[in-house]
Amino acid sequence: MSRIMPFSLEAEQSVLGSVFLSPSVMVGLMDKLNDEDFYDRRNQKIFFALRNLYNRGDKLDYTTVSTELAQMGAMKEVGVGYLSEITDLVPTTANLDAYVDIVKDYSLKRAVIDTASKIMEDGYNDNIKATEFIDDAEKKIFDLVRRRKASEFIRIDQVAHEVKEKAESRRNKGALTGLSTGFSIFDQITSGLQPEELIILAARPSMGKSAFAMNIALNVAKHNANGGASVAVFSLEMSNEQLVGRMLASESRVENRRIKTGELTPKEWQFVDTAVESLGRLNVYFDDSSAISVQDIRSKCRKLRQEGKLDFVVIDYLQLIKGDESKNAAGVNRQEEVAKISRQLKTMARELHIPVMALSQLSRGVEKRDDKRPVLADLRESGSIEQDADIVLFLYRDEYYSHGQVDNGETELQFAKNRQGSVGNVLLYKFEKEYSRFLQITQRDDEPRN
Repeated sequence: MSRIMPFSLEAEQSVLGSVFLSPSVMVGLMDKLNDEDFYDRRNQKIFFALRNLYNRGDKLDYTTVSTELAQMGAMKEVGVGYLSEITDLVPTTANLDAYVDIVKDYSLKRAVIDTASKIMEDGYNDNIKATEFIDDAEKKIFDLVRRRKASEFIRIDQVAHEVKEKAESRRNKGALTGLSTGFSIFDQITSGLQPEELIILAARPSMGKSAFAMNIALNVAKHNANGGASVAVFSLEMSNEQLVGRMLASESRVENRRIKTGELTPKEWQFVDTAVESLGRLNVYFDDSSAISVQDIRSKCRKLRQEGKLDFVVIDYLQLIKGDESKNAAGVNRQEEVAKISRQLKTMARELHIPVMALSQLSRGVEKRDDKRPVLADLRESGSIEQDADIVLFLYRDEYYSHGQVDNGETELQFAKNRQGSVGNVLLYKFEKEYSRFLQITQRDDEPRN
């Protein structure tokens, strides 16, 4: 026995009747409802006719609507008696918002039912891989979630009050409004890593960007939510063991090389044991899948977020993320793929309401200049990375290019882009390579640009 889709005929009729009673409400209805939100086909046709008339600037009454329906070839389906009933149905528009909410609620329920049916149908398709099936199912569901949360215009007074309330709630918490990175000057410039931000950390190979990102990841886990902040690390280049080995070296202050070989003194073993215990208390999750797509990353992050286990994401690194292998992607070059990946990462940050840090390679053009300090044009494979990012950071070590000289580890971190703050700040760090550890020194005197 077939079931009838959920809908309220009375609510649909009341919405349409309100327009005949007060045509001025049509402009608001067009922002809130579509033809498909009405289940009864007669009501769909009437709303479509009303919208056409309004857009042309014509009057909205029984005569104009019936004429429009006739020209559409829909008057026979609607019926003269039904249209007449609608025009005389509603005595007041006072409850129009309630009618609209009922229509939208049932429309969303039907959309969920349709989506679930499509997901079930795809599940029986042998040509669709399980990973593709799951990702597509998640996408369909989250599209419905976004539809439910679709917002309308908000008056400035409401937003201003919300900004003021947030400022008051932070008044006694200092200037930090996002996640602390553990580096005080960095936090002063950014006010912490903010939700929905995409942060790009870029450098040439061997500058220490992976080590710096792991320092940030550890510090976020340590210094936020009383040590309970959760961080997801996607490493497409190094294994979990390599990353955690670096973290152990940083935490224990025992050389990474010696940890690898196991040639440690009793005192060093004690330091390592303490570091293992300390790291074990942190909520840091690793995924070292070498061939992973943004869809895979987003799916795994959604799961952690739903479990309340995600505050920050690190991806090492952007250019290694697998592109779209679907048939529709045939002929798409790598630059377009990277552009799409960066946009998807920004979308993920907004969807999950968390900061996302993605590491990026720089082009070889840096090596051809006398001054090898990076600039935004050096971002490899896609200018859209700069466009999508809220913050772009460059790591640079001058000693790296001074062959034969002793590398003292002095490293510059430049804010090449900072959507919410000053640009051009250069922070100095000492990179203790043997420990994979960065120590803050001071801020350079370069004049930041607003």
